[in-house]
Amino acid sequence: MLRLGFRSLLPSPPLHADALRRRRREPGLPSREPRRRPGGRRGRRSGPGTVGKAPMRAVLSVEGPVERVARGDGREEEYDAIVIGSGIGGLVAATQLAVKGARVLVLEKYLIPGGSSGYYERDGFTFDVGSSVMFGFGDKGNLNLITQALAAVGCTMQVIPDPTTVHFHLPGGLSVLVHRNYNEFIRQLISKFPHEKEGILKFYSECWRIFNALNSLELKSLEEPIYLFGQFFKKPSECLTLAYYLPQNAGDIARKFIKDPQLLSFIDAECFIVSTVNALHTPMINASMVLCDRHFGGINYPVGGVGGIAKALANGLVEKGSKILYKAYATRIILEHGRAVGVRLSDGREFFAKTVISNATRWDTFGKLVKVDDLPEEEKNFQRIYVKAPSFLSIHMGVKDTVVPPNTDCHHFILEDDWANLEKPYGSIFLSIPTVLDSSLAPEGHHVFHIFTTSCMEDWKGLSHRDYEEKKELVANKIISRLENKLFRGLKSSIVLKEDQQKLANHICF
Repeated sequence: MLRLGFRSLLPSPPLHADALRRRRREPGLPSREPRRRPGGRRGRRSGPGTVGKAPMRAVLSVEGPVERVARGDGREEEYDAIVIGSGIGGLVAATQLAVKGARVLVLEKYLIPGGSSGYYERDGFTFDVGSSVMFGFGDKGNLNLITQALAAVGCTMQVIPDPTTVHFHLPGGLSVLVHRNYNEFIRQLISKFPHEKEGILKFYSECWRIFNALNSLELKSLEEPIYLFGQFFKKPSECLTLAYYLPQNAGDIARKFIKDPQLLSFIDAECFIVSTVNALHTPMINASMVLCDRHFGGINYPVGGVGGIAKALANGLVEKGSKILYKAYATRIILEHGRAVGVRLSDGREFFAKTVISNATRWDTFGKLVKVDDLPEEEKNFQRIYVKAPSFLSIHMGVKDTVVPPNTDCHHFILEDDWANLEKPYGSIFLSIPTVLDSSLAPEGHHVFHIFTTSCMEDWKGLSHRDYEEKKELVANKIISRLENKLFRGLKSSIVLKEDQQKLANHICF
């Protein structure tokens, strides 16, 4: 029987993986990939994640050394666990097991670790594959999950605090800068909407109530009944708070306190960054986690780029006696009597373990690695109900620094003319300029631009290679022109390097 055993009910950008466990069956639950329920008001974020910020499933709950046993057929178990993919979620699962004494094998199809939290280099520029907005590097509370994951393998990373989370450029000339300091942010928002002062304070106070409840718990797992039972007796009030808000969305709660349509649209934009859907489709717990942690732990950029997180975890994994195998393309999860027992690679090699953990997307895990005929009924039901959220077109550019005005913020969200375009393909633009924080990512006199915009994979299917490239160039040029008109005069003429590509929905989240 297949069991999803390493999942998150709350957003995290990178700390997520789906595990196929052998011990017992458990009803399937939605992963943190962005999903939209037709006609409903709930949404989930990726992602891609999309960083690092959610409680994760307790593969961490292995206590003491792991006992190695022989298989019933006489074939010795080579590993205690196999992890498919070396994204941050997979690496955290692997390292947490390794530090408890398990022997773990990580299978990575590329030459470097990280997945959508990886990096690549071109002509002296270092590009983050995915988001540059990094949560989880704080030094207090229980939600600093990247800090905790690195500490487990004896690693620390130098980070650069970002004084702002994002600069919103919105219809009607609305410009809102989300300061790291919460009081500064609230003062600025009230100055834009003085007639909604009370509503603003009440809505964000609700967010803090939820965040404080989460931050008070030792968030190892939200799926193990015994663990949750123990947490309830330790923190009954906090657990009841989370239970109350679990079925509620941010849009309905905002409307309890706020009436101004433009301010409600701003709340939609706040939630869109969290979940790629508006506030009415974003769970209140998900929204609160991000909208508060940006002020509590803050956004902190790792020196040298986001890819350093995966490299540090991979090195720590090896130092703990486990192994990561590169250029290892997994094509099939091996099942015996409905249980995951191993992994087959494209070159025919097979590896076996007591536990198989997939850090691939849910759709690749159930449908490619596991045959459709072998899916558990709860997974079939999930896939019938939920559909994929938008994908992203991602553009990486190297530009001359003369095009970037002094004191430009690192992260921007642009929606120029019409709030109705918020969720439409190519309607909004996400922009990160990580060299504003770390100039070592580009040659002297240059900046890195990383641009995202939502797109639909269906619009790109069936195109010839030539048509695909021409369409990609056309869309990219339109996006760049919009940035040039809105923020960066002369942007096109300043470009010295440009690469663009289509990315799957659940890999990237700003």
